[in-house]
Amino acid sequence: MPHEFWANAFASLTPTVLVGVLFWLAMRWIFRADRTERKVYAQIEAEERAKANQPAPVAKSVKTD
Repeated sequence: MPHEFWANAFASLTPTVLVGVLFWLAMRWIFRADRTERKVYAQIEAEERAKANQPAPVAKSVKTD
């Protein structure tokens, strides 16, 4: 009886854990791709500003009421 219980518990939890791991991996890949894309875009933008002799944009502060 105890052997069957643990086998059933393992069999019922395995799909949930695998889906969770796959979701985590997908989100990790998405966030890393986004971070890399932003970094490359910032580098390209800085190179283009340097070619055009334009200053870097000033960050705007956001006021909260």
